[in-house]
Amino acid sequence: MPLTLSYVPTSYGLVCLVCRRSSPATPTVCPVHSSPPFNAPAARRLRAALGMAPGHVAYGLRAQYGLLVAPETVMAWERGEISPSSTELTALAGVLWCSPGELLAEPVTLREHRIARGLSPEDLARRVGVEPNAYQKMEDAGRWKGNERQSAALTLVLGLSLAQFVAATGKEEELAELLRSAVTTRWQAYGKPLSKLLPIPRPHLERVLERLHGEYQSRMVATLSWGGGEGSAARGDAGREFLAGIVDRFWALAGGAA
Repeated sequence: MPLTLSYVPTSYGLVCLVCRRSSPATPTVCPVHSSPPFNAPAARRLRAALGMAPGHVAYGLRAQYGLLVAPETVMAWERGEISPSSTELTALAGVLWCSPGELLAEPVTLREHRIARGLSPEDLARRVGVEPNAYQKMEDAGRWKGNERQSAALTLVLGLSLAQFVAATGKEEELAELLRSAVTTRWQAYGKPLSKLLPIPRPHLERVLERLHGEYQSRMVATLSWGGGEGSAARGDAGREFLAGIVDRFWALAGGAA
């Protein structure tokens, strides 16, 4: 069955059908291809600051960018009822004399960060040293596969913190799994795989892993003295609590969360 290439409107904005086979039972919001997280109050505030009415915005979109957008649609954007497409968002930023990023809520995906910077896929691919087709495939899949140099360039061009890099490149769960394994077994075995995942100097990374391992083991040892079934339950609760928050604790020790 061929992949469909279309969008359907929902209360969340435009929903991508690229990721699903044709004849779906229930459309779902795609985290990679859905509309950017539009900041409706910011759009309304910026328009008002320029002394423009929705009709003026609609006229600008048509005259400057050739987009046939009705004033009612502009008002619906500002009420948060629907979201503009990425093309409409870029044009709207031009009409409102702002950057696309000012019209977005906090970006998460690679696509959202790219749009927030006002870059086309081709521009970003060129800046980070990746073939445009290869970059587009990675963005569509929500999985970054660039090498260390390309990853560093991506972080620089998009202004990503390390935590944002991990989220945008689809590596959050992989990071969490590696960290959980590192603290519950031998942390020394996880320096290499984590250094491939994160653009962090390995000596610093290994110091952080050793610290995390020590904190986890200390917490588990502290509950051993409780004894009996109560002590066993306490150890289980303490361990689960630590592992549940291990990524946040990792960023607190390693830096790069902001």
